Amino acid sequence: MTEQRDPARDTGMSRHLARVMDDLVTIPGTRIGLGLDALLGLLPGAGDILGSGMSAAIMYDAASRRVPLLVLARMSWNMLIDAALGPVPVVGDAADVAHRANRKNYRLLQESLALGHRSSRSGPVYVLLAALLIVLPLVIGIVIGIVVLVALWRLLIR
Repeated sequence: MTEQRDPARDTGMSRHLARVMDDLVTIPGTRIGLGLDALLGLLPGAGDILGSGMSAAIMYDAASRRVPLLVLARMSWNMLIDAALGPVPVVGDAADVAHRANRKNYRLLQESLALGHRSSRSGPVYVLLAALLIVLPLVIGIVIGIVVLVALWRLLIR
């Protein structure tokens, strides 16, 4: 008998994205994983912008499955923490590795789906609030990245 996939629970894209962003390789001799998010964090400003954009994809996946807004708010908070800590030299890179916003957000998505939690809000209200919860941390991450790039540019042209 062939195993049927449940489209409501098939989160392959989010699972792969969380793995690539937070746990692509493990540091030998440790249980610490490094992903693309940590590498992007080495690019001041631009890396934070790219990382925020990729992280928003997991939230989009969660919203398209109508996870409760409280879950999206927690995911948004994880993205904000990641965006705020990212630009801090060295500490921000270590924080990216320790915080693992993408992995946390994937787990929140999985838990919500496993428990069968779905939003009871009406379609347009849910879409509007979900869009705000996704776009707000994304915009803040982009603004932080631009501020860092402008500051670096000003330092370089002096």
